Amino acid sequence: MTSKFKLLDLIQQKNIIVISGPSGVGKDTLMHVLAQKYPDKIHIAITATTRKPRSNEINKVHHYFYNINEFNKLINNNELIEWAKVYDNYYGVPKLEIENNILKGKKVLIRVDIQGAKRLKSLIPSSLFIFIAPESKKDLKNRLLLRHENSIKDINQRLFEADSEITEADWFDFTVVNYSDQIDRSVLELSDMIGLI
Repeated sequence: MTSKFKLLDLIQQKNIIVISGPSGVGKDTLMHVLAQKYPDKIHIAITATTRKPRSNEINKVHHYFYNINEFNKLINNNELIEWAKVYDNYYGVPKLEIENNILKGKKVLIRVDIQGAKRLKSLIPSSLFIFIAPESKKDLKNRLLLRHENSIKDINQRLFEADSEITEADWFDFTVVNYSDQIDRSVLELSDMIGLI
């Protein structure tokens, strides 16, 4: 779902980078390496969610973790630029995560699923849209297994969804293949696309 949102001007939109791709492809890892490499230039928008934290996740660092009632308040108060239900949980992007950091002169990275990326394309069309693709379906499955966070049923569902998500890559501005043993290459490509080097 989309909310009423005062569209950012074209210059501000150029500093928003929307990153999407299949679950488990390594979006978080690439974004965090970028943020560590360019701490004064990059901000990763912290998304709100109703899902439970993973074992390594911290509230207000990796996500804002809410219960369903709290999340509904965010929707009703028009505090999210977009939100959706994904894998039985709600996810959304708080407006302040974008606006406050754009005003600080930072480039804001937004991690969303494919549907979220489509909604953002209609809201902030002049932003940069980057698709992160897996090296192969086998590699994607290995990544999901290595998380030790998902059941086999859940992994199979995510792999099934990945097939249709990968077909959406064509409308993104760029695609980066995230080879499992070449993270530096992927980070270099992203840095160039985003205009950091």
